[in-house]
Amino acid sequence: MTNFKRKYRAYKSLIDSRLARCVTKNDPASLYKPLKYILSGGGKRIRPLLILLSCEAVGGKARDALHAAVAIEIVHNFTLVHDDIMDHAASRRGRPTVHTQWDENVAILVGDELVALAYRELLKTKSPAIARVAEIFTEGVVEVCEGQAYDKEFETQKNVSLNDYLLMIGKKTGKLVAVASEIGAVVGGGTAAEIRALQSYGELVGRAFQVQDDLLDVVADEKEFGKTIGGDIVEGKKTLLMIEAFRRSRGADKKLLRSIIVNRGTSAARVDDVREIYRRYGIIEEARQLIARDTENANRHLHVLRSSDARAMLYGFSDMLLKRNY
Repeated sequence: MTNFKRKYRAYKSLIDSRLARCVTKNDPASLYKPLKYILSGGGKRIRPLLILLSCEAVGGKARDALHAAVAIEIVHNFTLVHDDIMDHAASRRGRPTVHTQWDENVAILVGDELVALAYRELLKTKSPAIARVAEIFTEGVVEVCEGQAYDKEFETQKNVSLNDYLLMIGKKTGKLVAVASEIGAVVGGGTAAEIRALQSYGELVGRAFQVQDDLLDVVADEKEFGKTIGGDIVEGKKTLLMIEAFRRSRGADKKLLRSIIVNRGTSAARVDDVREIYRRYGIIEEARQLIARDTENANRHLHVLRSSDARAMLYGFSDMLLKRNY
């Protein structure tokens, strides 16, 4: 794990450095100031890291995939900017969101520019398979938008099943992770079997990552998590935990959960009550099992790859997501 952390920091620094250089203009300031603001906001750089590792895991050079890695991080930030507008979110990563710091018109325009910048960066990738890379990338953007649409629909939809939810997070969160691992394999010159394996790995890791986020919102240490615990409950979000708890609960428990869902939120004082319902019906443990199962299945796909430091790093990446507590 020590080697993983060292290489992770090195690659994250490489990605951050390239991100800082991909926007050189200052005017018009109303566009480029907030654009630089969002790109300097930090983050785990999970998707670009996966591109670099997947490229190496099939025998390619990480630097050959750097432009694609930066592109996927830029388009990920586009989704955050527009999601924050739709969710009326006041902060992101401990800082005011773009629409809060400026206004919604600025944020919409910044999001549009981020998509353009992402494609400009992607098309700098030197690969004989660049057309395929662009196709995968574009389909990823399409599915992320579909996932966001489902997410917004679910806010007012009476009945949302577990399968509905898994479809939504597979598109909104999982797709870009799968796109990252698949693009890395394509740029690295992987075989058809290696590309399929890494794409499947990304899908499963992406889903586990989102379910882990849902779980951490309930059980994480607030100081380490960096945001208020129970936010999903307060907002009445139909997460995996809420959906399953509502399906299984009875009596006063179901009445409380129905009130939160119908009114799309509750006071922070009821978070502990909901958390206790989750525990009592075994929802928290089931979420942990799903995360572990998806991670284990993801790792099985890595068996297709040749043994290498990069493959070991991908196992380390899975382990990091499984064990994170913030």
